[in-house]
Amino acid sequence: MLQIPLWKRVLILGVCLCGILFSFPNFFYEKVETHNKAAAEIEQLGVTPDREASLATWPSYLPSTLVNLGLDLRGGAQLLVKVQTDDVYQSRMDALWPDVRDQLVGIRDQVGFVERVDGSPAGVLQVRIQNADALNTAVAEVRELAQPVVSLTGLAAQTLDVTGQGNVISVELTEAEKIETDNRTLQQTQEILRRRIDPDGTTEPSITRQGNDRVLIQVPGVSGEELKGRIGTPARLTFHPVVRQTSNAEANPGPGNIVLPDVDEEGFFYVLEATPILTGDDLTDAQPSFDQNGRPAVGFRFNPSGARVFCNYTTENTGALFATVLDDEVITAPQIQEPICGGSGQITGNFTVEGSTELAVLLRAGALPADLDFLEERTVSPTLGQDSIEAGQIACIIAFIAVLIFMAMSYGLFGIFANIALLLNVSLLLGVLSVVGATLTLPGIAGIVLTIGMAVDANVLVFERIREELKTAKGPSRAIELGYEKALSAIIDANITTGITALILFALGSGPVKGFGVTLLVGIATSVFTAIFVTRLFVILWFERRRPKTIEV
Repeated sequence: MLQIPLWKRVLILGVCLCGILFSFPNFFYEKVETHNKAAAEIEQLGVTPDREASLATWPSYLPSTLVNLGLDLRGGAQLLVKVQTDDVYQSRMDALWPDVRDQLVGIRDQVGFVERVDGSPAGVLQVRIQNADALNTAVAEVRELAQPVVSLTGLAAQTLDVTGQGNVISVELTEAEKIETDNRTLQQTQEILRRRIDPDGTTEPSITRQGNDRVLIQVPGVSGEELKGRIGTPARLTFHPVVRQTSNAEANPGPGNIVLPDVDEEGFFYVLEATPILTGDDLTDAQPSFDQNGRPAVGFRFNPSGARVFCNYTTENTGALFATVLDDEVITAPQIQEPICGGSGQITGNFTVEGSTELAVLLRAGALPADLDFLEERTVSPTLGQDSIEAGQIACIIAFIAVLIFMAMSYGLFGIFANIALLLNVSLLLGVLSVVGATLTLPGIAGIVLTIGMAVDANVLVFERIREELKTAKGPSRAIELGYEKALSAIIDANITTGITALILFALGSGPVKGFGVTLLVGIATSVFTAIFVTRLFVILWFERRRPKTIEV
């Protein structure tokens, strides 16, 4: 018999109602956008009469989430940034110093004491040895640290250029290695910017390389200031041993040490060892959390190698201070009470909930390999002309109306039920895209159109199966029940194969391709829901009320 429990009926209708509510703001786009902008300005800058008037354009008790329109439909912000690749050369030399020191310690009986020369030229590591007579031996020893340059054109070159003069050894990257380092830096910068701007894969930014050291960023539906706020923070996280505390910013830190300010207490500084024990590259995850006093914090987890180093250090330095440094500011410097060997920790400080959430996103995305200089900022217009946009809208409307007419003429009352479910399907789709903050481009609209066709296809399979069952002289109740049961496998199979394709598009695609995959994936879920549950509920409600002896599909 046709039966659906009451709780399932309530749940199905509740989901449909939520879809309608969350999709509803998109039909009043300008009013809701004005409301959202005013709410953000009031939160940041305070209340003014104009902002209150703008806030009142949309009722506060209704949802105000919107589907973002893409660059091709609406335009957005464009930034041209320059990547400071010279910073990467210096970071490579700073990281190389411990290896050079350890390499020369092995021949200490020949070279004597070893120290790093302060004030070396940018991108150059200079090391002074005590015995100048052993310079050639020391240079040969340091050259063993060089590796072949991994590239299609530079396999014969080495990564390091090591020279000596007097009792000073100079180490820098070779030209071939600098070229490959620039390429890797630009690629890494592009990927980190993508993860910061689009952590959920729904915004569809355009991030392209321009020349040897520049990146062009285009993001739909945001302002230039908002975009710079997302990407302008380096989020360079390091962990350093604390040498001492001081109130003098000009204090001499000593060789191999640095002075950094405390982020919370003005006029208070820490003298730290310049070489970090761990960096943000050793993190595998970061999530907003709360400390033992209920204040916002950021919990993090190290990778296996980082966890091992952290465990060894805290075991050997129990009782010492250990500083967490974010972008050259000490955000916390607690005392190591006991060995920490679980591979996880917590960053505490004067955080807000929003601040801890933003920091967790930045740490998960990773630190930028080099600082960025903003060379150009502009607002870009839609990449498609207004005529193209209107033509696409008209095509969608005509196709949608044609599908509704076809279903009503082909299947009568059952076709009308399918049409109502189809409208609910579009509402659910828009509601989900609004909640996740997805960006809709012209390929995304194509995904919606394809979703409409797939939803109709599922209903056609069911109705044709019911027709076949009616021909076997079964009663209408049994025919409807068997129609849904026997068509279910075909519906599931068709949507699973399409879902696999959508997942591949989302995982491997970028920009509009990924947007098409997102829209298609969400549309598959809503289509299956409306075809299997919503249309069936309408048919059962009608059947329970009418109790017809015969039916025609």
